[in-house]
Parts: sequence; C-alpha cells; structure tokens
Amino acid sequence: MSVVLTELHYLPSIPYFQQLLTADALLLDAHEHYHKQTYRNRCLVRTAQGPQPLTVPVVDGASSRKVRTSEIEIDYRQNWMHRHFRTLQTAYGNSPYFSYYADYLEEIYAQKPTLLWDLNVQFLRLLLRCLRWPLPIEFTTAYLPPFSPAPTPLLLDHRDYLTPKSAADLSKPDSPSHRPYQQVFGPAFVPGLSILDLLFMQGPAAGQFLID
Repeated sequence: MSVVLTELHYLPSIPYFQQLLTADALLLDAHEHYHKQTYRNRCLVRTAQGPQPLTVPVVDGASSRKVRTSEIEIDYRQNWMHRHFRTLQTAYGNSPYFSYYADYLEEIYAQKPTLLWDLNVQFLRLLLRCLRWPLPIEFTTAYLPPFSPAPTPLLLDHRDYLTPKSAADLSKPDSPSHRPYQQVFGPAFVPGLSILDLLFMQGPAAGQFLID
C-alpha cells in the first residue's frame, strides 16, 4: 500500500491533491513544528485582480518558540471567516458550481474551531468527498524525522514539497499542475490555485479531471 506523508494545508492546492493520485492512504504529520508563511494557514484563489492569498490568522504564529502545528490556535479577533467567504463569493459567485458547495464551506467556517488543525482537517475531508475520492486519512503518532531514502518504497515523504517559494515551478509548462481548464477570469490560465478553483468550475467532474 502506497502512503503519502505530508503536512496539512488550508484549502489545499490542486498540486497537493495531484501528489495523492497514486496513494492508497494519506498520512498527515501531526507532530511537526509550525512553520509560518506556508500553506498551512493560507491558500491561493483567483479574483478579478489576479491570484489572491487567503490567510488564516493564528495565535503565536510568529513566536520564536516551537509549537506543534496541531496545537496552533486560530486568532478570531479578526473577522477573517467573513472576509474569506466573501472573497470566494465575489470571485466565484458566477461559476457553475459555487452554489453547489458554498453551504458546506460556510457551515465549517461557522463552527469556529479553536485549532487551525481541526479547521484544515474538516476542509480536507469535505474536499475529498467533493472530489469523490475515498482516500483514508491517518495521523502520525510520533515525530518522524525527515528520511531519505524512505524506510520503505511505499512510504513517500512529501513534507514541505509544496511551499510558496516553490510556487514558481508550478508555472512551468511541463508541470502537471499546468494542465489548463476553464477559469472564471481569463484568458491566461493560472496554475497552483486552491482546489476550490477547479471544483467551482467542474463540480463533481473535478476529481476525474485530476485522474485523467
């Protein structure tokens, strides 16, 4: 059984799901230390002004002390949930399938989970259901140091494989994430966005689009 080990992202990108295409299970690193300025608390969506990051504010995110990602708390002193959903609504309200998924997203935002980890897990489970991928999700039970080569060829360590700094690689024509599809704003295709961009355009067919 092939297992992909990776960190947990907020509303993950299309490349995040592409790395799971051949996986039989997803192993999320619940014992890593939080890294700021990563996709752990941000995603990219496309607006009329171009790609725009949506960032979840967190407590102690800029602290010098090491905190587990699974223990990072969300900062609700800002009404970021309303801003994120309104951005999605403005950017994708006219897309074919925004209304199909909007209520599910809004319901998770309304729950206001304390931890970033819990928010991200809920969104990940929802997105996998929307893609119609019955991929089992497991969590590490202890810290696993980076390993190269892998202790087994069936365990693939993809932690920090996708970072904002590596985003430039996604724009290369030979990148798998560069496979174009119709987007709300065009005509130039923008790769590397949140999977929501694809879902809002293709709906239930999005999962098969990634596989084909």
